[in-house]
Amino acid sequence: ILCWIYDNNKITIEGPTDLAFSEDVATRFIAYGWNVTRVGDANDLNMLDRAFGTFLKELERPTLIIVDSHIGYGAPNKQDTHSAHGEPLGEEEIRLAKRHYGWPEDARFLVPNDVPTHFQQGIGKRGKDLRGAWMARFKDYQAKYPELAGHLYQMQHRQLPNGWDRKVPVFPPDAKGLAGREVSGIVLNALAATIPWLLGGAADLAPSTKTRLTFEGAGDLTGSNPSGRNIHFGVREHAMGAIVNGLSLSKVRPYGSGFLIFSDYARPAIRLSALMEIPVVHIFTHDSIGVGEDGPTHQPIEQISSLRAIPGLMVFRPGDANEIVEAWKVIMELRHEPVVMILSRQAIPTLDRMKYASASGLAKGAYVLADPSDGYPEVLLLGTGSEVPLCVQAHEQLAVEGIKSRVVSMPSWELFEQQSEDYRRSVIPPDVPARVSVEQASVFGWGSYVGTEGHSIGMKSFGASAPLKELAKKFGFTVEHVVAAAKAQIARHQPHTTIAQR
Repeated sequence: ILCWIYDNNKITIEGPTDLAFSEDVATRFIAYGWNVTRVGDANDLNMLDRAFGTFLKELERPTLIIVDSHIGYGAPNKQDTHSAHGEPLGEEEIRLAKRHYGWPEDARFLVPNDVPTHFQQGIGKRGKDLRGAWMARFKDYQAKYPELAGHLYQMQHRQLPNGWDRKVPVFPPDAKGLAGREVSGIVLNALAATIPWLLGGAADLAPSTKTRLTFEGAGDLTGSNPSGRNIHFGVREHAMGAIVNGLSLSKVRPYGSGFLIFSDYARPAIRLSALMEIPVVHIFTHDSIGVGEDGPTHQPIEQISSLRAIPGLMVFRPGDANEIVEAWKVIMELRHEPVVMILSRQAIPTLDRMKYASASGLAKGAYVLADPSDGYPEVLLLGTGSEVPLCVQAHEQLAVEGIKSRVVSMPSWELFEQQSEDYRRSVIPPDVPARVSVEQASVFGWGSYVGTEGHSIGMKSFGASAPLKELAKKFGFTVEHVVAAAKAQIARHQPHTTIAQR
């Protein structure tokens, strides 16, 4: 049961709240179905005690306690003013406030000797007793239900059960492939079936994001079914982000999902998950101009770059079905890092891993997917997500023409940057300056990998409403365009020689 205390001091940084706020907060929360009570004076301890007692007796609804207070209480010249909100009181006003409280006016950081004792005998003892009672209760629970107690211990310590990934499939080569969101849904269900505390949902988009848990017993989380694993957040991206943050703090492993274009609504909560270092999983599908006819209002451009800019947030944009599998394996073992998983709406070919490198290379953030059959690469093709198979096709075409290229799949820049310098240089060799990056998103950030003399094929404008094939042609996401860019890079970086030298 939830209790929320609303401090009603009627002051904002700019002045009185009635400058811009006339809402009847109590009526609004009553309309939500909350239990609402009010304390007319923040210093009335008897009324506060009574309000908390009302909360403790309410077992069906959350409680809002509206407490009327005075900002800067006791400071004679600053009480009930906006200057008490964001400015220091100043030496003289502090002295006057201390006089109001009957406190030694010249004392600084004064903590009377009785205060630590009071806290130790109150909060300290109460906390110790509660902890001891909890541990005794858990010990009894452990004796009666050893398996469930084991789950609770693992959950609280952010561990995983034995065999947690045993149901995760391996996907065979498939030229047609599967949509990234579809593969992720399959993997998510396989993981949740073996990890009881993995749960989540979508901002009213689960049928599209493929995040519904469908195995027997998953169910919906409702008031009458608290064990349900599917959460219906409604059209509330920001609230969804805040809720999954709170769930993560309780040590369950939550995820929320939506369309990538709507990640902007959830951004403050996503940022806080990084700030708090909690392993929330934010799943975003419909990741590019690949949404086609939905047009530029629904086609993400700058979102991937902006998410990569958040410190401590790990962004994954896997390139085929088996990279999605490996991404989930990495994600589930994270204990402090939040993740954004970015997935395609459209089908992506599943690469033949007997011909190309294992998708397990994803664990290092970026890896060499394909190399020349003989010799050193003349040009590097760097890609993420649905553009990785495009880079592979260009690589094959270049090989037919006798040009040696390397394909580097870069699903997670953040993970790649955590690797040793030797590894990073082995994947993107400094002595191969001819480089082309390919990503259906803003090119912002790719300069770190292609350099000032490299070339980035990406989005430098908003998208357009048209079938995906037409959009790919319009914006240069074709084999022909990638091949031409690779050749231009080689020509640009070849040493200039004279006819006589040749």
